[in-house]
Amino acid sequence: MTNATTYRTRWADMDPNGHMRHSAYADYAADQRIILLAAWGYDIKEFARLRLGPILFREETVFRKEVHIGEEIRVDSRLLSVNEDGTRWSILHTIYKADGRLAATVTVDGAWLDLEKRKLTTPPAALTAAFRALPRYEAPATPA
Repeated sequence: MTNATTYRTRWADMDPNGHMRHSAYADYAADQRIILLAAWGYDIKEFARLRLGPILFREETVFRKEVHIGEEIRVDSRLLSVNEDGTRWSILHTIYKADGRLAATVTVDGAWLDLEKRKLTTPPAALTAAFRALPRYEAPATPA
């Protein structure tokens, strides 16, 4: 299974300045997370059955290069952290232009919500294991 998805940007993703609007970056990162969860067996139907849902506490986007309409982008997802019982996690989504240049990063910190109790909860062990199997982010080496 891959931890990256390629997209072609749409008219609806653009702002009046002619480049991708700020919230579209977050939308593509969220879509990539949903694709990963579904690939692990946790699609929307399974979450409904479990009465469980992912929630975000923080989302931060850093913009590097403009993205324009019709451009191909690739969204890569890497695990930054997951705590022992899987209740809290952080993912770094890196968005690349077709030529490989970094367009943006989207960092999210999340947890799992029991949809009946409306309280944080521990996810199934298999979901925690899937998170742990996600490739880890490794910071680039800094020159000496």
